[in-house]
Formats: sequence, C-alpha cells, structure tokens
Amino acid sequence: MAWSTNDIPDQSDKIAVITGANSGLGFEASRELARKGATVVMAVRNVEKGEAAVERITADIPNATLEVRKLDLSSLDSVRAFAARVRGEHDRVDILLNNAGLMATPAGQTKDGFETQVGTNHLGHFVLTQELMPALEAADAARVVTVTSGARLQGHTLTEARTQVSDDYDPWRAYGDSKLANYQFAIELARRLEAAGSSVASLVAHPGLSHTNLQVATAAGGGTGISGRFWKVTARFVGMSALGGALPVLRAATDPDATNGEFYGPRWHMRGAPVRLGSDEKRSSKDETSRMWDISESRTGTVFSLGS
Repeated sequence: MAWSTNDIPDQSDKIAVITGANSGLGFEASRELARKGATVVMAVRNVEKGEAAVERITADIPNATLEVRKLDLSSLDSVRAFAARVRGEHDRVDILLNNAGLMATPAGQTKDGFETQVGTNHLGHFVLTQELMPALEAADAARVVTVTSGARLQGHTLTEARTQVSDDYDPWRAYGDSKLANYQFAIELARRLEAAGSSVASLVAHPGLSHTNLQVATAAGGGTGISGRFWKVTARFVGMSALGGALPVLRAATDPDATNGEFYGPRWHMRGAPVRLGSDEKRSSKDETSRMWDISESRTGTVFSLGS
C-alpha cells in the first residue's frame, strides 16, 4: 500500500514549526499535522494571509491548534526574532519543516545583501535551524526536514560569489544553487548531529512537480520568460496536487521508520507515492557539503552548536 496521510501517527503531543505555511506544500503540511493533533506554528511572511489560512484549516478541522507568527526569511534579524519568540512560547520543538522558498525570481538582494533566492531559500533556513536548535534538542527525538527540488541537479555548490548577485545573473541557475544548498544542508546537518550525539534527526524531501502558487509567482514575476510560463502550465495539467507534493515532506517528518540523513520524494521523480530515495553521492560528498557549510557560516555569522 502506498504511504498516505492515513499513515501519519498521532501528533497530539507534538509542536511543529512550518515555514511558508499559508500556501502550497506548507499549507497542506500544516493542515495534516493539525488534523493529527499537533500544535502548528505557521511561520509566514504575510500575517493576513496566515490568518486566512487558519480560517481555511479550522473550517475543516474546528479543533486545530494553530499559531500564526511572522517570519521573513530574507531578513536574518526577522529570523532571529521569530526563533526567540518560539523559544519563549514553547519549551521544545518536535518538528521543523524548512519549506518556504522562492523560485526563479528577478535579480535582487535580501536585507542582508545576499542574492535573493540563496539568501531566502537556504541561508534564512540555515540560521533559523541553528536558532531553534536548543528547542529541537529539548524534544525527545525532534526532526528537521528541509525541502529541496529536482532543480538541485542543475545547481552548483555555494561559493561566496554565488551568495551574491552577479552581472550575469540567471534566475534558474540561482534557484538550482539554492535548492542544492537545501539538499546539502540537510545531509551535512545529519552528519554533524550524529557526530555530536544529538537526539535530533535531519532529513530532506522533494515534492516532485506539484501544482502550487510557486509556479504562478514565477510566471507573474516575468523574469523567466517562456520557461516560467511553461512550468506554470505543465504543473497545472501534469503536476500532482499540493497535498501530493507535501506527502514526501510529511513522511520524512512523521514516519516512525524514517531516520537521520534519509531522503524522500515521489517514486517516479516528478510524480508518485512518497518513497525513500538514494542519495546523490557526488552532490552529498563530504567535501561538497562541508564547503557549503563553511560558506554559510561565514556569510551569516552563524556557528552551529549541536549536542548540548
């Protein structure tokens, strides 16, 4: 039998933090975890949209426990303020879903001077994970699930130059770099957690081709031309539903048999039931992931403390 939301264990004693929780994969993950009893902290850039998402969920699940909190991953000050609030309001975090992201945006910079996609999709989550690590390690067996995509296969491991906007900026190249960084972050974090003897597990998931607002926003941004419109239409008519795309993320977050360092995605790459995938040996090599990690720490001024 294919894994489905029916296989999610009871989550009534869990606290889950989900970035980008007001739409797409994040919304579906929020709804399904809330349905199973979790307290879900919905981390959103736009609070009004977050509150609207809460109304949609509670119309379906009246007893859902949901908290909307503002988080702008393009600002490290916002990331740190959000994490401090979560730590102040909860004695632990059981699940962190690093889900939010931008795709193929026009050239731009975050508030900290990073290229927008690398800064938001990767560096923001990098700092968020460290800032929440004390709360994650306070749980019995917390999980961090970081969302990548098939675009990682076109990405290159970070260098300092790739964290900045270049004169020859290409929106799809930057997106691929950011999603490879997401993948390598999850793999390297898993190695470091194991070495530190931490109770936290790090896993990675990709949603395949899913019909969400991500493609709509990319096409609306206009910076990708015909390719952006192509993927918008393709996702609409060929892609899985947002819930279908969220299943690998939910399985990585909740399957009792899932373990540190594993990778989940659709069986047929773009579509299919959520299954455990093999790792990409070249892109997950220690040399590559360590280089990504060193650049990320250097650029953000964030040094991880694990196993405390």
